Amino acid sequence: MIRILVLFTLILTTLVCLTDRADAQDDTQDDTQEHRSCSVCGMDRKAYGYSRMLITYHDGTQTGVCSLHCAVSELDSHKDRPVSSLLVADRDTRRLIDSGKAVWVMGGKKRGVMTQRPKWAFGTEEAARSFIAANGGVIASWAEVQAAAREEIVHKSH
Repeated sequence: MIRILVLFTLILTTLVCLTDRADAQDDTQDDTQEHRSCSVCGMDRKAYGYSRMLITYHDGTQTGVCSLHCAVSELDSHKDRPVSSLLVADRDTRRLIDSGKAVWVMGGKKRGVMTQRPKWAFGTEEAARSFIAANGGVIASWAEVQAAAREEIVHKSH
């Protein structure tokens, strides 16, 4: 009987710890509580949760932006600040993923955020290809989408 009680307690404790850990991970995903407005344009990042990005600088400070366009603007205006991570929302799940590991889709019929040529991030190639099948666009590299966003910003300012 004591063994069963000890085993039950151990299992229950493990489940509680796992639940707390999952909740903590979800809290880190909800960066929109701390960074509700885009630091560049002021748009509501929660409303644009599918395109938002979170920049973490080497000194530990973070900047939340609504889109790749605003991320590039922020990074270009702070070239002297080293970046330790650059996360982007998966368009489908809204979960933050590493921007360099994301599968990017450029173009298509879905209207982009702060851009004439949409650029969307996905956590998997399967999700990106499904989006392309429904909406058009092409797979693009992280370097290509950054360059396209930077080019739009340069042309807008002239």
